[in-house]
Amino acid sequence: MAISRNTIERKLSDIRERIAAAAERSGRASDAVTLVAVTKTVGVEEMRMLLDFGVTHFAENRLPDCLPKIEAIGNAASWHFIGNLQRRKVRDAVGYFDRIDAVDRASLVDELEKRAEQAERELPILLEVNVSGEESKSGVSPEELPLLLDHVNAQLHLKALGLLTMAPFTDNWAVVRPVFAALRELADAHGLPVRSMGMSNDFELAIEEGATEVRIGTSLFRD
Repeated sequence: MAISRNTIERKLSDIRERIAAAAERSGRASDAVTLVAVTKTVGVEEMRMLLDFGVTHFAENRLPDCLPKIEAIGNAASWHFIGNLQRRKVRDAVGYFDRIDAVDRASLVDELEKRAEQAERELPILLEVNVSGEESKSGVSPEELPLLLDHVNAQLHLKALGLLTMAPFTDNWAVVRPVFAALRELADAHGLPVRSMGMSNDFELAIEEGATEVRIGTSLFRD
């Protein structure tokens, strides 16, 4: 069932207020943080509502499901591919998405470079780092990050803009906060401006620790 316009407007207003307050606590303006709406659970109608309210960054992770959305909305939005990208789907991802947000291995870098060269485009990417070390999470380890980043920088058609991570899913902020702080430190150490971290359950803490982008889906679309 479609979500009402009033519901989305109300939820978005609340999220923006919380983003602004967290940014202020970190000594930054609210416009220093980009809201990336994770829209994999909703359709074109809800996405058009978000566009009307000024949200222009959408994230998807299932190619067959999202391609009709991209074709319907087009370049009115910036499209982020999140999640694990299989090699056989790289060509479509490069053809449709503005940015690939979870690059975590050299073989994927090679395939992205190949497809970006064929498409004659520069492809911005984020490198996913498994800061927490959880086996259930994707991402390169902090120790392996420099080698992967060097590999990306050696390519002609890829541009590393920043880093992405997911914190442990827990209400224990003493566990979560160091993960976000560590990603900020890694990004700063490598001169990468984008720090994509924080989701519906922890985005305020991520902003306090320096997130420049937060990825929010549940808080936008579920009561």
